[in-house]
Amino acid sequence: MKQFVRLTCLAILLLACTKSIAQNKAYPFEVKVTGKGTRAIIFIPGFACAGEVWDRTKKEYEKGYTCYTLTMAGFAGVPAQGRPTFKDREAGIADFIKDKKIGKAIIVGHSMGGGWAMALAADYPELVSKIVVVDALPCLAAMRNPDFKTKEPNDCSTMVNMISGMKDEDFYKMQKMGLAQLVADTSRIEMLAGWSLKSDRNTFALLYCDFLNTDLREKVAGVQCPALVLLEPSFEKVRSTMDEQFGKMKGADIRYAGKGLHFIMYDDTDWFEKQLNSFIQQ
Repeated sequence: MKQFVRLTCLAILLLACTKSIAQNKAYPFEVKVTGKGTRAIIFIPGFACAGEVWDRTKKEYEKGYTCYTLTMAGFAGVPAQGRPTFKDREAGIADFIKDKKIGKAIIVGHSMGGGWAMALAADYPELVSKIVVVDALPCLAAMRNPDFKTKEPNDCSTMVNMISGMKDEDFYKMQKMGLAQLVADTSRIEMLAGWSLKSDRNTFALLYCDFLNTDLREKVAGVQCPALVLLEPSFEKVRSTMDEQFGKMKGADIRYAGKGLHFIMYDDTDWFEKQLNSFIQQ
């Protein structure tokens, strides 16, 4: 009898510990929850950006939707977590949706966040109702090399050493120079560069290296939900290449902004918000 009681107590203790671990599960991102509604929208920012990049955009939806805005671990001041990979971060978002019982969410992702939106819709169709891909491609590396093949294993040591070894001042200058080619609204450059400066350099280098080695061109064939793809104007000049990039994502609605650069939500705000709103409210 005493043995049975001890075993019962042990089982209860293990169950309690398991529940505690689940409740305190660490996801590879920070989440800000706003709005109210039974329907959910998950906003994923791009590389090295904070969730604040979506502040204006999500205001439109906070009355009727619960909005989950992510900032990835290691980016924009959020503490780093282990060795990051594109795939692990995707799995972390999927776990979050399942654990929080969010249901089928609308995923809105910019840049690398758009990559996660496509991957999630393909790998976890039961978790996604719609996706909005904002200036992201299934395979960025193929724009430079049409014959690109994913490398296994992928050696990121050169990039890690270079990025990690830079002085803050030099890194900041490099980011500002690069951002001048990514956002036409120059008033945003200081903020965006600041987010990069607050990012963990190791995470910055590893995740960028891994993303450049990611090819979703075949995977997107698994996207079953409605998909809106909003691209910057320069991509319209290479429509045939865009058709190849998104060729396997049947039914994708590809639209091109009328002005601006990579940060469409800043550079062509009215157009962007109109496209997004009509698609989400359908």
